[in-house]
Amino acid sequence: MSTTATTHSPATRADRVDVPLPGTQRVWGMIAEFDTPADIMEAAKKVRADGFRFWDCHTPFPVHGLDKAMGVKRTILPVLVFGAGFTGLIAGLVLQIFTNSLSLKVWAMVWVTGYPFLISGKPLLSIPAFIPVVFEVTVLLSALSTVGLMLLMNGLPRLYHPLFTSKRFLRATDDRFFISIEARDPRFVRSRTEAFLRSLGAKSVEVIED
Repeated sequence: MSTTATTHSPATRADRVDVPLPGTQRVWGMIAEFDTPADIMEAAKKVRADGFRFWDCHTPFPVHGLDKAMGVKRTILPVLVFGAGFTGLIAGLVLQIFTNSLSLKVWAMVWVTGYPFLISGKPLLSIPAFIPVVFEVTVLLSALSTVGLMLLMNGLPRLYHPLFTSKRFLRATDDRFFISIEARDPRFVRSRTEAFLRSLGAKSVEVIED
């Protein structure tokens, strides 16, 4: 029985992004330009099927179904916001129970003492009376966590991005659709990735330097 060894030609130094050529900038990735939502939808399906991991789509308006074509999973943000809202609910209840219904002493940099209000036969634990404050604290923590976590998970604010150096990419907010593939992707090889993007029917392909 004989065996045949298969060899693959290594990528040239210009294709390797971990060692930039002397006097050149580091390659961030590549972008491919498309004319219509249908074009970028089909291209996104093929990029996902090819196994790329670090890539994104950029469109001037939301394209229905594009997130599904990209394989984007549901965000964990709603779960985190629910946790923040539930924390606000408990905090609002504890605050009012402590200040209005209990005579406990708590050390919070200084001694803080609860002061029960015994007025006109009012019950010490009056849930209906606690609802307004509980509601406000729940909404407050939910809203703040939504904005804060959204910015954090999206890496914002970010005043600079390598894509901003591309004049062609400016039309991403006007009438063009783009797919970007980052050089840190394990499957990224400059020549092969460029050929792959052109095979998707891209109007143009551009190398983005950092």
